[in-house]
Order: sequence, then C-alpha cells, then structure tokens
Amino acid sequence: MAKLRAGVIGVGHLGQHHARLYASSPDSMLVGVVDHDRDRAVAVAKTYGGQAFGDPHDLLKQIDIVTIAVPTSGHYSVAKTCLQAGKHVLIEKPIAVSPIEAQELVELGKRNACMIQVGHSERFNPIMPLMRPHIREPLLIECHRLGSSSERGVDVDVVLDLMIHDLDLLLSCNAGPIEDMRAVGVSVLSSTNDVANVRIQFRNGCVANLTASRISPKAMRQWRMVQHDGCVSIDFQSRQGMIVRRSVEPGPRPMVRVEEVQAGNDEPLKIQLESFLHAIRSKSHPVVSGEDGVAALELAHRVLSAMNACESLKI
Repeated sequence: MAKLRAGVIGVGHLGQHHARLYASSPDSMLVGVVDHDRDRAVAVAKTYGGQAFGDPHDLLKQIDIVTIAVPTSGHYSVAKTCLQAGKHVLIEKPIAVSPIEAQELVELGKRNACMIQVGHSERFNPIMPLMRPHIREPLLIECHRLGSSSERGVDVDVVLDLMIHDLDLLLSCNAGPIEDMRAVGVSVLSSTNDVANVRIQFRNGCVANLTASRISPKAMRQWRMVQHDGCVSIDFQSRQGMIVRRSVEPGPRPMVRVEEVQAGNDEPLKIQLESFLHAIRSKSHPVVSGEDGVAALELAHRVLSAMNACESLKI
C-alpha cells in the first residue's frame, strides 16, 4: 500500500515533531512544510526531508494528510482551507477558539469526507491504557496541570491552552451530565488567565477539581481519583500509576493493597500520529474525533463563563 503523503503547517515547538514523525513512519512520507517563518520552514525541511512551501495552497496540491500546528488563533482558518481542499487533518488542541468555529469544521469535514483528529495527546500517553481499566465511577477527581512561563499558547486563556487536556480526559471518563460549576482565573503575565481552577459537580455526585497554571516553577501533570473501594493516581510526566484498594484479606481492621504501575517510554505524539494514519487507512473512527474536540472546547467555554460569573459577583 502506498504511503500517505503528509504535510505540516506550522513547524514550531510541536509542528517540527510532527514533521519528524511523518518522515520516519513506514506509512507516510513528508512532502513538505509551511511556516510564517520561512527560515524555520527551510531548516525543518532540510532536517527531515521534503520541501519548504511558501504558500499552503501549493503544499495542499501535493498531499493527502496534514497536521495543523499553528497558534490556536489560526486553527480555524487554516483547517477550513485544508478541509475545503479535501485533506484529512490532525489539528493540535484545541480544535479552534470558539465552539461555533469548531462545529463548522466538523460539518465541513463530513461534507468533504475528510477525517479530523484533534491533538489531545494525553489520551495517547502510555500510562492511560494501563490505568483506564481501574477507573470505575470516581467520586472525587483532582487534576493538576502546571507548567512554567512560555511564549507558547499565550494567544489564548490557560483553560484553552493547558486545562483543556484534562477537560478532554474528564469527558472520556463518562462522568455524565454536569450539575454545577464554579471557576476562578488569574492573569499574571499575559492579557488572559495564566492560572485557573474549576470545581465541577456532576449529577451522579462526582466532584472534579481542576487546576491549570503556566507560571509554575515546577511542572506537574497529575490526576488522583477517589472511588468507593480506594483511589487511583496517575502521573503523566513519569508515566507512573498507583492503585490503592481495600484488601480482601481477613484481619482485625481494614487494610489497603497498593499496586504500582510503570508505563513504557513510547512517545505519545508518535502513538497519536500512528493512530491517525491507521484511522485513515482503515476508514475507522479516530480515537479523538472532531466531535470530541468540539465537546472539550464547549466544556472549556463553560469554565470560562463560570469564571466571568465569578468576576461579576465580585463587582
């Protein structure tokens, strides 16, 4: 079977890795890249092969699939151009800035028979397949996603930049309808919120507390879920997990049994890209579809609305 001809639009921090992975995959070949920084595009093309195109339309004439890794504010316009050209797209998260834009992209993809996969790469973290079987009706979920100051992602709120990873994961746990939400955000270094916290109450009684920050001196990407019979912890950075459950062994008082899990070193971005290529070849549903991207974005905007409501109460 012929290799899928691939391109990357936006070869900054993440886009360069998409170019590298397309070039090294046995199922794809890197045809070319586009970036507003011409020298950057030339350097990436020289490193991984293919051509540095000045105009995205020229690239689209020669490819089957494309990764869109431009700043979030440009996702909608670039993705729309690619889908109108009939190309399958992998869009870095979030799928767009607004839910209306995101839904338009999904509908455009359907009309043009184009697959959309959204780059919620934490779904492809090697620790997740090992831990998902142990997540059963959590009662309390604590999420911390902390990063240091960076010029990346500051064109949007930290909720769309970082927290959306955890919102997508939360939705993938099927906690059900949301009953109440309280949120607060703080702007420190940028014109948007750099730190955010939200408390989500689900109808089934589960409560999720999510914190995201891009001004932390120490990086952290951790989840902790309390369930009826114990708790499950996930460290996405170290790819370690811990399952703590009540022991069934008889004794004078209840005891707990601890199981530690260590995932392998497979690159989540590589797993994500392989999943994208497989979905296209097999014409199967992508792991993180355009609809999933819309759902995560809609939830993110509910968080932003809750923040605005909180600010209004302070006035």
